[in-house]
Amino acid sequence: MPEKVLFESESSQDRAAIADYLRRVADNLEAGEAITLSAGDQSVTMEPPARPTFEVKAEREGPTDGPGELSVEFELEWDEGVDGGDGSGELRIE
Repeated sequence: MPEKVLFESESSQDRAAIADYLRRVADNLEAGEAITLSAGDQSVTMEPPARPTFEVKAEREGPTDGPGELSVEFELEWDEGVDGGDGSGELRIE
């Protein structure tokens, strides 16, 4: 299935600012509200269903014998027009 990027933003931020963004997303999810992302002239509003799929990844990219780039990714996925799906196992974040 081809992917079309609707919005993209990447910048260096301190931990407190990142936590604030994540908290806003969490608050909107909990309230059942849409999530609007905007930066510069880009803007997109997404309305996650009641049960989207929640994907979490921890990755390391780069050579096996040297320093690489580490990342933690959080992703909500859902099919357009569908209310959500089932997960596979219970996630714990500590």
